[in-house]
Amino acid sequence: MRALHSEQHNITRIGWLRAAVLGANDGIVSTASLIVGVAAASADVPAILLAGSAGLAAGALSMAAGEYVSVSSQSDTEAADLARERQELIDQPEFELEELAGVYRSRGLDDDLARQVAVQLTAHDALGAHARDELAISHLTTAKPLQAAVASAFTFAIGAALPLLTVLVVPQGWIVKSVVAASLLFLAILGALGAKAGGAPVLRPVLRVVFWGAIAMAVTAGVGALFGVATA
Repeated sequence: MRALHSEQHNITRIGWLRAAVLGANDGIVSTASLIVGVAAASADVPAILLAGSAGLAAGALSMAAGEYVSVSSQSDTEAADLARERQELIDQPEFELEELAGVYRSRGLDDDLARQVAVQLTAHDALGAHARDELAISHLTTAKPLQAAVASAFTFAIGAALPLLTVLVVPQGWIVKSVVAASLLFLAILGALGAKAGGAPVLRPVLRVVFWGAIAMAVTAGVGALFGVATA
């Protein structure tokens, strides 16, 4: 008899992966754009580093708070739906049983088999069956606010630190070009890593993050150059 093999599906990572990729991407793009804008305005290295460091701290805290509030709202909605479903199972169990059987019929089971499955799953865990098959809530995708907040803040800080390190190792006259080039490289690597972690093709995510990162840095460089010249 062959031993059953265990499977690890990529969807189990979705809770932290989305927040981590978003955080790192935003850290690179926003901090690099800030540095490029300030540098294009002819600021000196200490001013550039101060602006970038402030952007790192503010951005990491903002990302953590934003993710926590956003995912908490999702979690509250899931909890409210589950509470309503729990009460409906008490108030109208036969209707809920038929509703669950209808879900299985819509997925291709015949009437008798759909009702048998609904009866057995209801006897085993009625709320779990309705959460999974009616509401599409499962332990794999349920909202985890704290996990999302920590992952987003941590990866934002790492992403933001990369353009700052670039400023430290290049001459002042090369800051804009070096930060743009290095940041686009970091974004490409991030896109590839995110795609690999999620089991997706690499090319499209890489092109997507590099394109929008280049647009953001070009706009802020233009703003910095415009106001830098205007106030010089």
